[in-house]
Amino acid sequence: MKIYEYQAKILFAEFGIPVPRGRAAKTASEAREIAAELGGRVVLKAQVHAGGRGKAGGIKTAESPEGVAKVAAGMLGRRLVTHQTGPEGAPVDAILVEEALDTRRELYLSIIINSATGTPVIIASEAGGMEIEELAGESPEKIIRTCIDPGMLEFQPFMARRIAFSLSLEAEQIRPAIALISGLYRLFRARDCSLAEINPLVVTTDGRLLALDAKLDFDDNALYRQKDIAALRDTDQENPLEVDAKGKGIENYIKLDGDIGIVVNGAGLAMSVMDTLKLAGGSPANFLDIGTVNDPRRVVNAFRILSADPDVKSVLVNIFGGMARVDTIATGIVEAHKEMDIKSPVVVRLTGTNLAEGERILSESGLNLIRAKTFREAADKAVAAAAGNL
Repeated sequence: MKIYEYQAKILFAEFGIPVPRGRAAKTASEAREIAAELGGRVVLKAQVHAGGRGKAGGIKTAESPEGVAKVAAGMLGRRLVTHQTGPEGAPVDAILVEEALDTRRELYLSIIINSATGTPVIIASEAGGMEIEELAGESPEKIIRTCIDPGMLEFQPFMARRIAFSLSLEAEQIRPAIALISGLYRLFRARDCSLAEINPLVVTTDGRLLALDAKLDFDDNALYRQKDIAALRDTDQENPLEVDAKGKGIENYIKLDGDIGIVVNGAGLAMSVMDTLKLAGGSPANFLDIGTVNDPRRVVNAFRILSADPDVKSVLVNIFGGMARVDTIATGIVEAHKEMDIKSPVVVRLTGTNLAEGERILSESGLNLIRAKTFREAADKAVAAAAGNL
């Protein structure tokens, strides 16, 4: 789950991480009042769940409260299109109005989960203000990584000191840097974050360290114990189909840009299906893992999601019945066709537990399904069906 920058900065402040003065506004008049309180030049930042705002015109400056009101009026209520939002953009319902700062250095600091070890890793660099992916490609030697194993050695003060010294900070900035790094890690752990990023972490001309930008993502599986964080979720910033899928009990659904809808059980199988579709010359319209279920309604709901996606030209159901039963999946496919008008051709490949009973259910249903025996055959037929050649 993502939150806005202004919300992240409120959490930063709670954990002792210094941030610029400012707050969010939802109207032009409110933005003018905030600017008057701050005095002097201010920065207005469009609040969306995406990066790349500066290049897209989502970050602007103004010299006076009247200028702030004019800029705010031009930003609020629009859709901001960045390289991370896609062509549809994201709605701007709030802007962050904060003091403009004179800076002399931009640094990078983040904490993520290392997918290989399942433990936190702190990433720091002297080269802030640019995408970390670009930095990793252009100057990997400038990236410092500090791995933390909470089960063996929790985050220690010497780790923060080592990171602070690696950033070539001046002597008077070391202690504030140690406190800031330690605070970010406390926030990361206490709030069940999957990402905590400051880019850039700036050194101002008067020597202060401030989090000029703030990004926090949270582990969806831990939101049950983070009620106040869960309350910050804004579904207007999310894909409507993904929101609908979660409402129907399908947690593992991601909208993609292809035209072949997939229904599988298991994340590994989903990735294999997507790769095989690519090899067959097609492109998946989604990642949809119904999980290890023995409930036909989950299959019905999966078809509801795919039927609501105008990009889907064909559907590929590829199920391996291990703990899940093939006959239950087959029942769900039949019920889905009874409850809704599924216009896209459906390719079905089933194998595993209760396969014979599942085959009987499908054959007696009278549905015009496209059957496949092998993985590759199913992918080939789904690609052909999407192109109207089957």
